[in-house]
Amino acid sequence: MISQDLLTKKRKNRGRAKGSKGHAELVQCDGCGGWVPRDKAIRVTRTTSPVDPQLARELIKRGTTILKTTVVKNYCVRCAVYMGIRSQRSRDDRKREFY
Repeated sequence: MISQDLLTKKRKNRGRAKGSKGHAELVQCDGCGGWVPRDKAIRVTRTTSPVDPQLARELIKRGTTILKTTVVKNYCVRCAVYMGIRSQRSRDDRKREFY
């Protein structure tokens, strides 16, 4: 039987943030609709304003406050690479945690 230590590993954390938890719940990818483990999904948080930027500048000059909404999206690795959120890294860079 082959030991786990002798097998090659592409990434130090196996592409997940699970550790030794056992099982992680699934979330749906906002790009393709596929199901991805929560610890493997790439989570993108963006703040968006419902007001047009030019109108927002004028309103800020007048002293009004504009509420911004936070949009959180989960992507699988394939969709994140396709959309340019994540990029492919060299063999040495894959070993260390970058993101």
